[in-house]
Amino acid sequence: MKESILDVLLYLFEHYIGDDADTLRDRDPLQEGLIEAGFSPSEISKAFDWLDGLAQQRPAGGQARVDGPVRVYHGPELDKLDVDCRGFLLFLEQHGVLDADQRELVLDRAMALDQDELDLDDLKWVVLMVLFNQPGAEAAYAWMETQMFGEEPEPVH
Repeated sequence: MKESILDVLLYLFEHYIGDDADTLRDRDPLQEGLIEAGFSPSEISKAFDWLDGLAQQRPAGGQARVDGPVRVYHGPELDKLDVDCRGFLLFLEQHGVLDADQRELVLDRAMALDQDELDLDDLKWVVLMVLFNQPGAEAAYAWMETQMFGEEPEPVH
């Protein structure tokens, strides 16, 4: 099975992190569980590096701006993120789910994945993981979670 960083991250998120972000502090049991689940040590290490990169980029806080400049994508971003992905990020930003800093963090973490292209479902998982890691983003995380798992999505408020 060809596994990717995203596969490991999704497994971690679904089985370990979903309720408690502090689960990541003790990585030895996590690594053992991931190896038992069939993931290779190299992919597990890359996934932990990805999560470390996410944790290091937490914003210091401040006022979120919804009316910021439009993001222009170029080069590798255009190659990795199709028009649906870019449109979805714009939608999230315009509706106040992501601010400009969070959008950039989502882009950074999406580009850090070891995949040539991301589809919309993959990007939604990246957004969910980023929002889960952001202090003060509980409402946006809950809305995004509803979009992914709920029968009838709630409108953005």
